[in-house]
Amino acid sequence: MAGDPLVEVDGLVRYFDVSPPLLNRAVEGAGRRIVRAVDGVGFSIARGETFALVGESGCGKSTVARTIVGLHAPTAGAIRYRGTEIAGRSAGADVAALRQRMQMIFQDPYASLNPRWRVRDIVGEPIRHNSLLPDRASVAARVAELLVRVGLSPVDGEKYPHEFSGGQRQRISIARALAGEPEFVVCDEPTSALDVSVQAQILNLMKELQRALGLTYLFISHDLAVVYHISSRVAVMYLGRICELADTETLFGRPRHPYTRMLLDTIPDLEMGGRDREPVAGEVPSPINPPSGCAFHPRCPYADARCRTERPELKPAGGASVACHAVEEGRLG
Repeated sequence: MAGDPLVEVDGLVRYFDVSPPLLNRAVEGAGRRIVRAVDGVGFSIARGETFALVGESGCGKSTVARTIVGLHAPTAGAIRYRGTEIAGRSAGADVAALRQRMQMIFQDPYASLNPRWRVRDIVGEPIRHNSLLPDRASVAARVAELLVRVGLSPVDGEKYPHEFSGGQRQRISIARALAGEPEFVVCDEPTSALDVSVQAQILNLMKELQRALGLTYLFISHDLAVVYHISSRVAVMYLGRICELADTETLFGRPRHPYTRMLLDTIPDLEMGGRDREPVAGEVPSPINPPSGCAFHPRCPYADARCRTERPELKPAGGASVACHAVEEGRLG
């Protein structure tokens, strides 16, 4: 299964208008305020792989995920699923059928489950909505099967979400996603709200399900240790753009972009090697008024005049794709 592109994103842009009302702007003499949440992102995800998007909070990775599954309409750019353009199209039986094969696991297991529904109704909703099974008995049997598959019991279907721990709730969320019979699952920081030991259980469950069902994952996270454990390729985002893209071993073993290097320096050194580390300095600029040129240049120790005026594009560099003038010119050690 692996190798063929399942999802292709090309030049994806998503802006949000957060301007005050027109009357306020007229009185204050202010212009529109536009958040450039995603500003030209492109990548492809092969069948059967786990592709990770990482970066600091507010870099746009969750907006990318929500735009792909249709929760946000793109401002510009293309999204292709199985070669079919799905961006910005809400009508059409072909697009609706494709979107049924896409599911999402959300970050907060406490907020993503309806507290008034029993677990059997939560997990069974995608089956009923997509008319995947003919009668209630079949739906009930399928729900019981899914609960067992994610490590719960069929009798848990009679309970409400508040009767479960955070890890168990996330298992319910996974079961709900599997109920739609997806082939592509977007995982928006599914373990960030969980304890470390529970994180490992959920990640192992997701890897087991991927092997058994041939799933393809888009994994969103800011936890680099989690990303290293689960992903096959990684894209590092900064202020709405991808600054480095490589396979996991290459990116963690030989990071090229200064921002990637600084992110990896935040991982604790368990071997106590004593190597020099360069912490991430400064604050992320506002996406309403991003810096000119390379968005990272105010925090980059290698920035020069070109970095401050010319925006870099992703280019091949040592087995990776890197958007950095310093890497292109060989100014990094």
